[in-house]
Formats: sequence, C-alpha cells, structure tokens
Amino acid sequence: MHDVIPTTLRSDRLLLAVSFACFATAGIAAGNADALGPTLVATAVAITGVFCLAHYAARISRRTLAHLSLAFWVAFLVISGLHVIGLEAVGNTVPGTAEIHVLSLIAITWGTLLTACGATAFLGFREYGAASSADTPEDGVLEGEASEYSTR
Repeated sequence: MHDVIPTTLRSDRLLLAVSFACFATAGIAAGNADALGPTLVATAVAITGVFCLAHYAARISRRTLAHLSLAFWVAFLVISGLHVIGLEAVGNTVPGTAEIHVLSLIAITWGTLLTACGATAFLGFREYGAASSADTPEDGVLEGEASEYSTR
C-alpha cells in the first residue's frame, strides 16, 4: 500500500486571468495618462501582471506554454485588425456606448499583446534553460576549456 496521496496537476488559471486583467488595466491607465503618477501606477500593475504570468508559466508544461503564446499572438492579430478598421467605427456599430466599447477594445488589445509577449519571453527562458543544461563536455573541449580530470 502506498502512503503517497495522489494529487492532480492543476495549472491555476486564475493567475493567467489576473495577469491578463493587470495588463489590460495597465494599458488603459498608461494610454490615458500624461502625468507621472498614473504612469507609475500602470507600471506597478503591469509588474504585478508579469509576476502572475511568471508563476503561471512555471506551473505549466513547455508545450502548454507554447500553445498559450501562439493563441495570444493570434488573438492579438485578430484584435489589431479591428484597429485597422477604426475603434470608433467598431464601437458605433455595436449597440451601447461607443466610448465603453473603444476602451474595452483597447484593454483587450493591451492584454493580449502583453500576455503574448510575456508568454513568449518565458517560453524562451525555458527553452534557453533546457538547451544550456544539455551542453556536452565535447563543446567545452572545442572551445579550449581545460578538463578538471587528468587524462593519464
């Protein structure tokens, strides 16, 4: 009989949602601010988003992180297509207040862009870490490093 309690792997997607919300909030706050105070607040909120995204990225597999990164890049490209049309034009076609729709689209744009950039950066860090630990001793010999072991 095993004494190990089986646990399920969980990714804690709440961290991803909080990170996206922080990035969207920072994008809205920084876009409308000409003063130093709101810019500093937006920077602090974006740093919180990076912190949450880093913890989320550490809990998921490389494959899932790659899929997440790709999905957010595709979402960003789709949302940026609305910028080509014009956010005011899109906001006027949807029932409701156009200003709210424009701000929502700007928030979604910033959220997808910064999440895609962050996920790609953390994927790159993970790939670099995987590649650098797999160096073979022959690589050191080719680069002229001396071995710690005697060859006698």
